[in-house]
Amino acid sequence: MAKKGNRVQVIMECTEHKNSGMPGTSRYITTKNKKNTTERLELKKFNRTLKRVTVHKEIK
Repeated sequence: MAKKGNRVQVIMECTEHKNSGMPGTSRYITTKNKKNTTERLELKKFNRTLKRVTVHKEIK
């Protein structure tokens, strides 16, 4: 049987790409511990379209 834990999958979306008006989106999927990290994640990840590291925030 699978473990029932506090880890959930979250989708990270680039904030700079969304505001730039360019087509497409830069998204990553990661997991977080819902019990320890109650607020939304904010990580620096590589954006292939903009070709640089940008801030990605958790959506939904």
